Amino acid sequence: MLHLLGVNLPDRKLVSTALQYFYGIGEPTAAKLCEQLKFPKTIKVSELTEVQINDLTNKLSGMTIETDLKREIREHVMHHRNINNYIGKRHAMSLPVRGQRTRNNAKTAKKQNGRWVQRRGFSMWTAAQSSPLQRFMDKSFF
Repeated sequence: MLHLLGVNLPDRKLVSTALQYFYGIGEPTAAKLCEQLKFPKTIKVSELTEVQINDLTNKLSGMTIETDLKREIREHVMHHRNINNYIGKRHAMSLPVRGQRTRNNAKTAKKQNGRWVQRRGFSMWTAAQSSPLQRFMDKSFF
């Protein structure tokens, strides 16, 4: 098993398939990478030479993948939330962002947007709600 940039690539897979184990690399991007690096289409990860592995590592290190991409996406969402535009409001309410219908089907968006918002504690209601201890401390007695 080859370990590149924090991701384990299985030896028995084709290189174009194994590259899809990286977050942010899909089938078209993997095919382009293999074409740019002049890898045969039938080469497997275990058949790569050290030079090919180094070239692949150098190429991947110049791309925005894995945690960098996740951080960038999170920053874009938070930017929209902070400037309080339509997209940010839709993210905050766990609703579809790109104009889809919500009358019947919004289950996927509610799962994905809501999971992101709730897991990180960014729901709309957290600012309005406060703990009982915080409310007690906010009261002035004099």
